[in-house]
Amino acid sequence: MLLLIAMANTTWYLWGREHAVGSGHPVDGSPLDRATDVVLIVAVDMRVYPMFAFLFGYGMVQLYSRQVTAGTSPARARRLLQARNLWLLAFGFVHAALLWMGDVLGAYGVAGLLLVWMFFRRADGTLLAWAGALLGLLAAGTAVTAVGAYAAARIPAAEAAPVPGSFVDPSISLTSYAASVPERLDQWVYTTLGQGIADLVVPMMILLAFWAARRRVLENPGDHLPLLRRVAATCVPLGLFGGLPNALDHVGVLGVPSHAEGFFLFVQMVTGFFGGLGYVALWGLAGHAVARRRGLAGSAVARRRADVPAAREPVARVRVSGIRPGGALAVDGLVAGALQAVGQRSLTCYLLQSVLCAPVLAAWGLGLGQHLSSFTMLLYAAAVWGLTVLFAAWQEDRDARGPAEILLRRLTYRS
Repeated sequence: MLLLIAMANTTWYLWGREHAVGSGHPVDGSPLDRATDVVLIVAVDMRVYPMFAFLFGYGMVQLYSRQVTAGTSPARARRLLQARNLWLLAFGFVHAALLWMGDVLGAYGVAGLLLVWMFFRRADGTLLAWAGALLGLLAAGTAVTAVGAYAAARIPAAEAAPVPGSFVDPSISLTSYAASVPERLDQWVYTTLGQGIADLVVPMMILLAFWAARRRVLENPGDHLPLLRRVAATCVPLGLFGGLPNALDHVGVLGVPSHAEGFFLFVQMVTGFFGGLGYVALWGLAGHAVARRRGLAGSAVARRRADVPAAREPVARVRVSGIRPGGALAVDGLVAGALQAVGQRSLTCYLLQSVLCAPVLAAWGLGLGQHLSSFTMLLYAAAVWGLTVLFAAWQEDRDARGPAEILLRRLTYRS
């Protein structure tokens, strides 16, 4: 999923050209670039941050449960959650000030502060009812914008009110780093309040995550396979097909006037909610497959050991190929183990993406973003993600936590 985050975020570094109103992708490019835009609009745009919002909410319940099990009072555990949310908000502010205007840590921090205060102790039925009510509100807003877009499309372009020609934040195209800081922070405030509260997707995902985490759906996916399969089979197609009209318009198939393209923003939000939820279910099923394979491998080892006389048992397991015994790389292999290593250091890897992107791509840095296209930027995003995977795997083999995780933990617990 962090690969998809890199693909979604790097699009905004394509500065110095006109971008579409409805998608934020460049309006020109080769056939390969256009195909790349279609894939991103359908499968990535506004489908990834909802999934991370779900995992954020899920993690809050896990943290709370661990604290209470260890003897912390429920009130103290909730205060720790709120302290962590406040520090995430601070992390987001610094992240935006230094590098990336599209930071989502601030949005999650704001949403976490509000939802822990209002809903953390509420009953399961209340969580589901509020998530459904917010979804209904977002759907109603989408319907209203659909009517408005239809009316706007009937107005000749010459008579329509002008619309912004680009979603790209000006901080990326500024050559002065000092001048880019206030521009990034201005956009960050809008993103934090918009994504964290106003667009309703993040609050809905966190409320559903509270409900799912109480049932340990992702820790024990084998106990919830019918639910995960139904959600994946329903929500992933909704997310993909929901992005298709925007993608077709972007490549000129539908031909919606630019002054009516704002409608696609709401369509992307409401269908992105379903897409993000479907991705959660897909990775839950993938986690079940990894756990099942791990269990089968453990059973096979146990059977082999049962056939070996005690005198022939090895005294200690030999370190193979320099990989730390007992770590994720040794237990689940290089691929699954490396992906787990990234997940365990997701905050560090997320911030590292900005370190590898902003100074290289923005105009105040090396300015490479002006010379890349949609497809070559996709390749750059994949390379950035690959470097973060290598870093996380190296940290895993050293049995070291991510630097950002260590700092957040120390700030939260103050001990």
